[in-house]
Amino acid sequence: MDDSIKWNRVEPDQSDPCRETRESSTQTDSRKQGHGPRLSKVNLFTLLSLWMELFPREQPEDSENSQINRTGLVVIQEGKVLGLHCSGTELHAGQAAIIQHGANLADCQLYFSRRPCATCLKMIINAGVSQISFWPGDPEVSMLKSVSSTQTNAGGSSLAMTEEAVLDAVAVEKLKSNSRPHICVLLQPLAPDLVQFVEETSKESDFMERMTEDDPELNKEELFNRERLRHLREFSTHFLVGTSLQHKGILVQMGLENFCVEPYFSNLRNNMTELVGVLAAVAAGVPQHHYGFYRENLASTVPVHGENVSQEVAHHCMVQARLLAYRTEDPKVGVGAVIWARGQSTGCRGTGCLDLVGCGYNAYPAGSKYAEFPQMDNKQEDRQRRKYRYIIHAEQNALTFRTRDIKPGELTMLFVTKCPCDECVPLIRGAGVTHIYTSDQDRDKDKGDISYLRFGTLKDIDKFIWQRDPSISSGLSSHLANGCIGKRSRQAEQDYRNKKLCSKTRSSPTVS
Repeated sequence: MDDSIKWNRVEPDQSDPCRETRESSTQTDSRKQGHGPRLSKVNLFTLLSLWMELFPREQPEDSENSQINRTGLVVIQEGKVLGLHCSGTELHAGQAAIIQHGANLADCQLYFSRRPCATCLKMIINAGVSQISFWPGDPEVSMLKSVSSTQTNAGGSSLAMTEEAVLDAVAVEKLKSNSRPHICVLLQPLAPDLVQFVEETSKESDFMERMTEDDPELNKEELFNRERLRHLREFSTHFLVGTSLQHKGILVQMGLENFCVEPYFSNLRNNMTELVGVLAAVAAGVPQHHYGFYRENLASTVPVHGENVSQEVAHHCMVQARLLAYRTEDPKVGVGAVIWARGQSTGCRGTGCLDLVGCGYNAYPAGSKYAEFPQMDNKQEDRQRRKYRYIIHAEQNALTFRTRDIKPGELTMLFVTKCPCDECVPLIRGAGVTHIYTSDQDRDKDKGDISYLRFGTLKDIDKFIWQRDPSISSGLSSHLANGCIGKRSRQAEQDYRNKKLCSKTRSSPTVS
């Protein structure tokens, strides 16, 4: 079965061969563009798989001496994300999916960050999946590491490969040619101006806004660009094959000779580079620059629901939510949400004990056509033309289309890119969510058709708010140093800064 790729400039999803019907979709498949460009489903799932490959490890690994590349995997069932997986210390991403989902993988679409190895591929095919898509870089069994032999491609360039990589490539090709699932490369051109749109909106994210509010002298553009370039260098090294000759050699060994012909090869490289650029910009919108997610009030008497996750994991999950937000159908405000729970499984998987509960973005009801409903915000005088009574919020979609139930007393974490509104707070509490990770920029605001007054009244859910690391805020008032935030604490910090400015003793914050 031949691999395929999309290169024609089309509206997102219209040429997707696995595009779901409106009736089975968890979100609508828009045929019209809103005020901002959107990620197609194909590219969203691809980006999520790449990002899952970088899920923080609980224990360091000796990757330099391993021929097996870490791999990310997104499992899609009837248009919704059924699973987010990555390689662990013992299980490959594909094996982790088999263990968790089993026969439920039947008729699913799988998006891998690398071509899976034959060991994983045979089990996945046997499970009855309908489609397997992979990122056309260095496969799971690396063709670039542990050099021992050389293969020569049709163009005359050489590619060093171990015997294991050669044998795996042959086995994968046999499995592919005899399998029922469609095994392919699915990448779509980005919507016009999407890269610029992602960079601009990431720079103006609630997380960047909070940092600017805390420190008015902060050069937001400089900080964002520095973070973006840092991520771009890291991701390019990780996901893009170094030279054109090396890349062509890998494509040939994977049976993708057709992609080596111009202009297809240049288009492929360009499309991969643009997607990596989008991922870098989205990650830069949550800069780990003396900031993180800290409990709203460390001195609170409210009992803590078990051990919370590390800052690295919290950051990773919030970037997942931000990626989802670029699939939004809200023409102005994109919101993404992802819910993880701490399960009972061992740490041999890449996500440790974390199990995906659900994820979503704000969109109009499933089955509707884009622009059927009002799209105006609260600045529109005619309230009948406002969107708020029609659009499904990201948290609501994540809870409605959850992949499993939330167990009573289970540590369950909601990561959402904006402060939950009054419409969502009762649902979050009723579902059994124990932790919320978010920005609180809209906290205590009443915008008429939508308000954020209930978030501050939540007493039985631990709230982790994006804020400055309390360990470097020792010069501020005690309640701020303990991680308590809100209007009063922000004012206290500003008053403190003003006093320091007046005395001309203000210094840049450093980690103590």
